[in-house]
Amino acid sequence: MGFREYVMRRGVECIVTFFILITLNFFLFRIMPGDPTALLLLNPKIKPETRELLRKKLGLDLPWHIQYFVFIKNLFRGEFGVSFHYGRPVMEVIAQRLPNTIILVGSSTLLAIIIGILTGAIAAWRRGTKVDKSLLIFSLATYSTPVFWLGMLLILFFSVYIGVFPIAGTTTAGVRHPNIFAYIVDYLWHMVLPLLCLVLIQIGSNFLILRNTLLDVLTEDYIITAKAKGLGSKIVLYKHALKPAMLPMITIAAIQLAFTVSGATLTETVFSWMGLGRLIYEAVLWRDYPILQGIFSIITITVLLANFIADIIYGFVDPRIRYERRAV
Repeated sequence: MGFREYVMRRGVECIVTFFILITLNFFLFRIMPGDPTALLLLNPKIKPETRELLRKKLGLDLPWHIQYFVFIKNLFRGEFGVSFHYGRPVMEVIAQRLPNTIILVGSSTLLAIIIGILTGAIAAWRRGTKVDKSLLIFSLATYSTPVFWLGMLLILFFSVYIGVFPIAGTTTAGVRHPNIFAYIVDYLWHMVLPLLCLVLIQIGSNFLILRNTLLDVLTEDYIITAKAKGLGSKIVLYKHALKPAMLPMITIAAIQLAFTVSGATLTETVFSWMGLGRLIYEAVLWRDYPILQGIFSIITITVLLANFIADIIYGFVDPRIRYERRAV
């Protein structure tokens, strides 16, 4: 199977997967218990007629299949309706929170990938030593730690006991910054703890994947030959072993970066970081279907696109993948 056929096949698979996920995205929130109008109209004295008028205005009075086709039509127009809770266009609400999520989750993901690759390479090269065992224990501990528990520990130690960093928020509430530099310093000051929390949680998986892959590569004949030729350790590791071991990391890194737009719901909620993860939490509480549909649609598109690009890069770097998938 040629490279063009491989790309076309992956493209068709992505399109089919997209429609399946979008359909699940639509129906998932509508089978949730609760009524959005019940939260919007908390006053028990509100008349049923008023509640019905609100349902009609929000489009909740229509049959599900009609709502679905309206949702699909608006999706291809880049519209997700108006938020039930905020009363503003969904894209406007998402655009307001998206930069905070990209800065926090994007930077933490990049740092975790870089640190995981470096530590994984060192551990694999020094297999069985104290360095390898220490890094392995550390990565397993952070990988297994619940993110919300780690976040609360960081707040308790660095914010409550020591008082070095703020407890929550994106910037200091009620403070008017004199210039952009003061705002950036305040912003980064609030970002330290959630950034540290996310980096620690993500390092473990990247470390374990690269270490295990690299251990397999180091047993290959060409690595043994390179060592027999008298090549230096760094040359054997970085020029001969690390490149093939990085192939699985291409897919992992692409998917991790794609999930940047989804935010980190637990971390952003614990630290009250005003990103998309916190917005998802708020939208679930308020049964805000348009917000949830908009965020999850964006997540679906970015993850599928990142996975598609990773598969193309993977197939280009390692042609065996194209023929293996054809045999399957």
